Amino acid sequence: MSSGTMGRKRFGCGVSAKRGVLALAVVAGCAGVRAEGAVNLGSAESFAVLAATTVTNTGPSAIFGDVGVSPGTAITGFPPGMVTGGTLHSNDAVAMQAQIDATAAYVMLAALPVTQVLTGMDLGGLTLTPGVYFFSSSAQLTGTLTLDGQGLANPLFVFQIGSTLTTASASSVVGINGADGCDIFFQVGSSATLGTGTAFAGTIIATASNTLTTGASVDGRVIALNGAVTLDTNAVTHCIPAPSSVAAGLMLLAGCGARRRRVVQGV
Repeated sequence: MSSGTMGRKRFGCGVSAKRGVLALAVVAGCAGVRAEGAVNLGSAESFAVLAATTVTNTGPSAIFGDVGVSPGTAITGFPPGMVTGGTLHSNDAVAMQAQIDATAAYVMLAALPVTQVLTGMDLGGLTLTPGVYFFSSSAQLTGTLTLDGQGLANPLFVFQIGSTLTTASASSVVGINGADGCDIFFQVGSSATLGTGTAFAGTIIATASNTLTTGASVDGRVIALNGAVTLDTNAVTHCIPAPSSVAAGLMLLAGCGARRRRVVQGV
């Protein structure tokens, strides 16, 4: 898909061609669907930081929400790090279930139908509307990524990243017109590294590890399914989505994707 399609407000859902006749009919019920809703993280929702092996902190990090690790047990650096609005969970039942639920969310995010392919593009300087954005390999953010919620109650932004997510120093993710950290999800195929002073918004779910360098902040969550989370004088604040929005946008996206597949197959 070309960069010229960037910023489209709506999802197209396919064109039907049966018995040699080009119908050029937009599939009913999918035309005009916009990504709206939230992702159900289950028990992982209360976590600001969740790792599989270790959570390691250096400096006076400020974490709002739960901090946990499972199946590992090591959580170090608290203090000097401070946890408010949550507790530490070292391979207890809560952390175990949170890892299970985070893994389920990762799988579900990876399966969503793609709105636009951004492979090879830097996220910096882009303004995107609600949708699912795909990178076949790594993703880079240098500068500011602006996410325009278009006034929707719960706009949904999903970034499917095949390998690493890296941000340059002082980069940022900014939500406008109703978009905030609760609406943004980064499904990362390996590891994420946030550069010094990055102001990030969204939930990162990485299969390997997450590293926040000095002064980086996250309005969302930092989750590592198989590796460590490393902190250094950071601020991480978990968000709580509106309860009525949970999974609504995902049902629309999944239904549209299924309808598109049936059209391609001539059903």
